[in-house]
Amino acid sequence: MLLITIEQAGAAPQSMRIERLPCRIGRGRDCDLVLPSWRVGREHAEIHSVGRGLRIIDLGTLSGTMVNGERIAEFGPLGHQDEIDIAGYRLRVQTERDPPAVALAGGASVADAPVAWRRLVHRQLLQTIDLRRRDLRQIEPAQLRADIRGLVEQIVAEQAQMPGSIDTRRLVDDVLDEAVGLGPLERLLEDPTVSEIMVNAAQEIWVERAGKLSRCAAAFSDDDAIRNIIDRIVAPLGRRIDEASPMVDARLPDGSRVNAVIPPLALKGPAVTIRRFNRRLLSVDDLQQLGTASAAMLQFLDVCVSSRRNIIVSGGTGSGKTTLLNVLSNLIPPHERIITIEDAAELALRHEHLVQLESRPANLEGRGEVTIRDLVRNALRMRPDRIVVGECRSGEALDMLQAMNTGHDGSLTTVHANSPRDVISRLEVMVLMAGFDLPVAAIREQVASAVDVIVHLARYADGGRRIASIVEVTGVEAGRVLMQQLFRHCLERPDGAGHAVACGIVPTFYEALRSAGAQLDLSIFAPVAPASA
Repeated sequence: MLLITIEQAGAAPQSMRIERLPCRIGRGRDCDLVLPSWRVGREHAEIHSVGRGLRIIDLGTLSGTMVNGERIAEFGPLGHQDEIDIAGYRLRVQTERDPPAVALAGGASVADAPVAWRRLVHRQLLQTIDLRRRDLRQIEPAQLRADIRGLVEQIVAEQAQMPGSIDTRRLVDDVLDEAVGLGPLERLLEDPTVSEIMVNAAQEIWVERAGKLSRCAAAFSDDDAIRNIIDRIVAPLGRRIDEASPMVDARLPDGSRVNAVIPPLALKGPAVTIRRFNRRLLSVDDLQQLGTASAAMLQFLDVCVSSRRNIIVSGGTGSGKTTLLNVLSNLIPPHERIITIEDAAELALRHEHLVQLESRPANLEGRGEVTIRDLVRNALRMRPDRIVVGECRSGEALDMLQAMNTGHDGSLTTVHANSPRDVISRLEVMVLMAGFDLPVAAIREQVASAVDVIVHLARYADGGRRIASIVEVTGVEAGRVLMQQLFRHCLERPDGAGHAVACGIVPTFYEALRSAGAQLDLSIFAPVAPASA
């Protein structure tokens, strides 16, 4: 519900309740708010709801719309303290959510007051300095933060009705983070125990710690604050998000992966998911200590990478595919030329001879899109020793298989799948997505000759991410891709606790490596006898 106060020279103020939005203002009889003056356009302006805020839009009138003494095309967020001038009529807009000082001091709960005051101070800050019109790239971050902090402290000091229960220092920090940082996400991103952050709505933020989800007390002031932060993340990357393109993938400067979805697709308001980037580059020893893989598994994978086997890392969402891909990529000998291809650059390789490529979405005109498939095809012309694709999810699988089959051995990629057998089915579907009407038998021949090893990861009930199975692809027989399991995770309890065991099978390519003079430890494939009762 909207309450609009109308003031005009020589007349008593009037108040009008608006039950629905958008609210059209003009002299026309069908307008929601009628201002009977010849200077007012028939349809002069509109007030829209944006997230949890309001925005006023001038409809191209001759006399124009003024907000706080300045002519605007559109203005928001709109608060009860903003003065709208339309052809001599002064309007003030107030919603049931607006936090006037008297109401806060008298009736707001302790839990709601900090967020309400943060919203109020933030709106006043936007009036004082329009951050969206400043080119932040031209100002040093430290200087900008210091300037904005001074303004926020001044605004907070002027709030005479602010109750003593409000922590003003915390309020200043929260408003500052929301204005020039990532709002309540700043503190979560500084917490090393947080592996994932999920914003479902302005007042609903969840985090993942050690594989377990929990709701945290942090909150945004409103949906507009989330939108501003999303824009702040994607703008430096040349990406956009709006009603025409309501989904976006991006990354933070530290490498964390970001996905954002806004209304009308997200019904509760803008939704943001941040997959934290592990600032400490994990090694093979770290994976063993974390229980992700056994020493025998890691020794075998080291041999696979050094002997230029083509490896696919599979698993479900959040199973640790990218982490394992990063560790395996760092096992590549340092003298080799590596080209990485990703949607949002996450891989962190120590190699000196490294080229990192990142896909690009289409611009506002629908042009300029560069897909993963485009980059894979281009990488073949860049004299790569190894090609590492962050994830195959579409037609690029065909180009990846062709690269593996035409001399680019030792390539690595990830695939979403529920099991190693499902990886084959997924590859078949993705190859068909490339637009070629290939027979399934030909696709399976390509897969069997290109892929050497599939490493499947799973996420268990205790929150742990472990290698569930390592299989070798051995060929095709009677139209079916053959594979043999080399290692598996043996469950001991329903919560996922267990240990990795070898299956007693030596990979077929080991014989060729031994003939070439490689020193190999075959004991890692020996099955462990079960403990006696």
